[in-house]
Amino acid sequence: MPNLSMSGPVELQKDLVFVGGGHAHALALRMLAMAPIEGLRLTLISPASHTPYSGMLPGLVAGHYSFEQTHIDLARLCQWAGVRFICAEVSAIDPVAQQLSIEGRPPVAYDVLSLDVGSEPELDSVPGAREYSVPVKPVSGLWQRWGLLRERLQASPENTEHRIAMVGGGAGSVELITAMAEQFSRDSQFAAQRVSFALYSGGKEILQGYNARARRAATVALADYGIDVHLNCRVEKVDSSCLWMRGAEQFAFDELFWCTGAAAMPFIANSTLKTDERGFLATKNTLQALDYSNIFGTGDCATQVEHPRPKAGVYAVRQGPVLAENLRNFLLDKPQKNHIPQSKFLSLLSLGAKHATADRGPFSVSGAWVWRWKDKIDREFMSRFEALPTMGSDAVGDTLLLQQGSANAQAACGGCGAKVGADVLGEVLAQLSQQYPGYCPAPGADDAALIPATAGAPIVQSIDTLREIVADPFVMGRIAANHALSDLYASGANPVSALASISLPFSAPDLLRHDLEQLLAGALHEFSAVDCALLGGHTMQGPELSVGFVVNGSCAAGENGFLGKRGMRDGDHLVMTKALGTGTLFAGHMQQQIDGRQIHTAIQMMLQSNAAASELAIEHRVSACTDVTGFGLAGHLLEMLQEGFEAKLQLSALAILPGALDAIESGIRSTMHVANARAVAGMVSVTAGAGSALYELLFDPQTSGGLLMAVSPARSAQLCKELIAAGYSQAAVIGEVGAIQVHGQARISLT
Repeated sequence: MPNLSMSGPVELQKDLVFVGGGHAHALALRMLAMAPIEGLRLTLISPASHTPYSGMLPGLVAGHYSFEQTHIDLARLCQWAGVRFICAEVSAIDPVAQQLSIEGRPPVAYDVLSLDVGSEPELDSVPGAREYSVPVKPVSGLWQRWGLLRERLQASPENTEHRIAMVGGGAGSVELITAMAEQFSRDSQFAAQRVSFALYSGGKEILQGYNARARRAATVALADYGIDVHLNCRVEKVDSSCLWMRGAEQFAFDELFWCTGAAAMPFIANSTLKTDERGFLATKNTLQALDYSNIFGTGDCATQVEHPRPKAGVYAVRQGPVLAENLRNFLLDKPQKNHIPQSKFLSLLSLGAKHATADRGPFSVSGAWVWRWKDKIDREFMSRFEALPTMGSDAVGDTLLLQQGSANAQAACGGCGAKVGADVLGEVLAQLSQQYPGYCPAPGADDAALIPATAGAPIVQSIDTLREIVADPFVMGRIAANHALSDLYASGANPVSALASISLPFSAPDLLRHDLEQLLAGALHEFSAVDCALLGGHTMQGPELSVGFVVNGSCAAGENGFLGKRGMRDGDHLVMTKALGTGTLFAGHMQQQIDGRQIHTAIQMMLQSNAAASELAIEHRVSACTDVTGFGLAGHLLEMLQEGFEAKLQLSALAILPGALDAIESGIRSTMHVANARAVAGMVSVTAGAGSALYELLFDPQTSGGLLMAVSPARSAQLCKELIAAGYSQAAVIGEVGAIQVHGQARISLT
């Protein structure tokens, strides 16, 4: 969203894109947000909504911390900072075209790029290691992989032996294997299991580079947990259950973790960028790439060629403030600042229990107080991202110079003067018409278009428009297309064609082109999957993003070809295909009060098409059907009820998105919530649950919600079974329809 000022909307001029949610990026984003650059758009691309703080990860595995205490919520940080968050993984970089490849969507363009994606273990030099081991890095996936292992062990028969092996020998492997041993020793769920641990190191000693006292402390901790340590053991190959060592020695395992030296991320190592001999991005002391001044690199993924250092998170934390300053200076054409990393640093290693050792040069101490010291440092770092400060709407640090020929050299026009230029529109359509032939209009297409012939079948038409709820334009395009198509599916119609109505934030021509391509590509991703052609539309600029579609569909001939809202029968069961809660979740997200994982789950639900549910509704001859959207479940259900009928809802049967009940209980409401409740006042009778969070969710407005169907009791169980098999995992009977004895107004009763 662009900043607004008294003189009108500020035109976006440049894109600064961050790839990766590492420590340096988290700090730099926070600092740039505190003094934003007017006219600059910031984007963060990360494969997950949360990024772990590596210093606390062993404590999480050991059970000393919760997930929330050890992870930065990137989605929440971006919402607070006004940063676009794209949940995706970059697969390639083109520094000449200034584009990032992401599978399944158009490339993401940048003007300035910053990389902080970490590293991965060096696996490919040992045959079988990639196939049969669990890599410790990227650390963002370790917690998930550890959880899966725990689930497997819990499900195994009692008194089963489990041999867990770790290949490593450095600080990371020592911390993790002692943390694992600590978790199993203190968790009663594994009391009936026989779990053993072994550490295999190719070196003659563990913790090479640490002083003797630190190594002794670690050796004692390993011995106390009964962890077998094998030194001078170089792995030559791995199979499904065995490590083969140099010299033909073999060691069996049931689970294998790999924590050896760092390897560069493939999309950097395989790019045309200059790298060091191991494939890490080569950077100057200003953190800029050697060959492209508009690309910056920090953390484990980069190497300062004049001051190479081990791959350790402590260096990335120190780089964060310098990165923020140099990005700002580069954008404002100011001199860069040199960063000289510390030659020595204090290393604090946790050793399973709340015990740690400190190492710096010849100095080393160990004990519980060292763990408390480490804990204090770690918590202080994480506190920067937990209680985010309140910023005024007028907080601006600097302003980018307007590009030559910028539209905002004068006040932005309205009417047709706000249309996106023909050159931008033509370039985007030319590109997308190649990617989606037959589904995208060619440049210069007529303003009016013929709807493809439907062999005399009845035509259904609908329109829906959304304001921005997701900052990623590709995902926003997908959600908006699904949201519009749902009206057709609720009618039992097959999509035929669509027209777009799009308003993009005021931006420079390059940014307009990139955003329009992403948005339309997202929509075409959905339209092409259901054989729906995007015939044309209208695209303009405005103060904020909005996207809508007119959609047309055809119904099959016959009695059940059209699914109307009305037609419920006495005794029908009510079936709902999706969970509720998008309204309160996204209202809370705007206030930075919702966990990013819950937003991700809600987005995945909104991206699920109702097409398969519609086909099943026709097959099972439902008597009435609608999609649950802005008026909430109660409002749309009352639209379906005929006079003289009552819908009996079972609140406990409603499927709810994670976090939605907590949000409602915290007082978070969508702006349409009150109007929805007011609109059905007097038509809802409550015998149980009045005023509860479940009750309030009846009025929560939904985006791209599920289908609500009325179906014969004889068919409801089989319909739900087939809906679940089709991917609607939370489909369920939520109530039934009955005739009111005394003829009167339709109503909903709750039990």
